[in-house]
Amino acid sequence: MPQPPTIGRVVIYRLSEEDARHIIQQRHHNGANGNYVRAGDRFPAMVVQTFPANPADVANLKVMLDGDDTYWATSRHMGDGPGTWSWPVIA
Repeated sequence: MPQPPTIGRVVIYRLSEEDARHIIQQRHHNGANGNYVRAGDRFPAMVVQTFPANPADVANLKVMLDGDDTYWATSRHMGDGPGTWSWPVIA
């Protein structure tokens, strides 16, 4: 069984199409600067909340984008597809 997320840990988050659209709109609305984002892009994210009563892999994440802003990804599961998080690979 995979290790569950814990508050304060850094994971890797993969953007979905909806995430990318939201970030682009958020940047336009708030005047934030950052490199272009698209579905599948991966960014470091800090676990800011877990939900013991829900599946063990669900977490809220603060995604650190390549710019002067962040993205709040809520109720995300561990996985390897868009809209999911994974543990960093140590090379």
